[in-house]
Amino acid sequence: MTVIGFHCSHEQIPPAQLLRDVQHAERAGFTAGMSSDHFSPWSERQNESGFAWSFLGAALATTNLPFGVVNAPGQRYHPAIIAQAIATLAQMFPGRFWAALGSGEASNERITGDAWPRKEVRDQRLVECVDVIRRLLRGEEVSHEGLIEVNRARLWTLPDRVPDLVGPAVTPATAARHAAWADALITVNQPADRLQEVLDAYRGAGGRGPARLQIHLSWAPTEEEASAIAHDQWRNNVFVPPVSWDIETVEAFDTIGENVTVEQVHQSVRVSSDLAQHAAWLNDYVEQGWDELYLHFVGQQQTAFIDAFGEHVLPQLSPTAPGVPA
Repeated sequence: MTVIGFHCSHEQIPPAQLLRDVQHAERAGFTAGMSSDHFSPWSERQNESGFAWSFLGAALATTNLPFGVVNAPGQRYHPAIIAQAIATLAQMFPGRFWAALGSGEASNERITGDAWPRKEVRDQRLVECVDVIRRLLRGEEVSHEGLIEVNRARLWTLPDRVPDLVGPAVTPATAARHAAWADALITVNQPADRLQEVLDAYRGAGGRGPARLQIHLSWAPTEEEASAIAHDQWRNNVFVPPVSWDIETVEAFDTIGENVTVEQVHQSVRVSSDLAQHAAWLNDYVEQGWDELYLHFVGQQQTAFIDAFGEHVLPQLSPTAPGVPA
């Protein structure tokens, strides 16, 4: 009984097409949606970056899927504005929206002109943002002085139930920290032992709620095409933190990605032309304990992927819709 979601990558696909893609994914049997929230792409080859919050309203209104978004409050977005955005979507679409709140990446956040803080400062800023957002969603008037400033903010439109605020984590240490405040966990595919460490760290620190996993993958009718798609679109994403956190421009990402090999990409992206292999990989994640899987096909043309997985992969996993919390 696992949720199989469709990831909407705004860095790669124009929002109008992405809306058609997620509608197609629902018809094909995907049971949830998830959205990135970027100001810039990872490469000029991707060449897109639509505004996630406009898209989310349209996606929720034109599908029956529950949706999540990965957001970084505190610099590009003031937390009071994010609280208002979360509250509005949760009021319009009860039980169908969650937001993962992270510390962000310089490539998106530095656009305000403010200095990009050290990681420990960003982590503390996130904790302050989460507290402000949660209090606003409960209907409190909030003032706060610290790494963020809030002056007598109050939300006048509130959802009947505060939606889940999710902790995004790549490392076990971050997962353990997020357990103090998060209603759920989300991470990205890594080697199985590393994923187990992240999951165990979250649960061991008292982390509650579903464990969500975003999976970068590439499929095509031939191995060569599947590898070429992954190498073209996702080779700038093989670098572990702090590289991915601190690089500021698309041009810099393209420069460091120039010498990345196909073999290196295969370490970060599940690449195969064999649909049975993809089904087996996904089943391994289910057996490891992940409650919700969000599939990110790293190519820009989604139709063939959606059709192939809808016909041959999803039926083997019997995806279900997420449970609505009481």
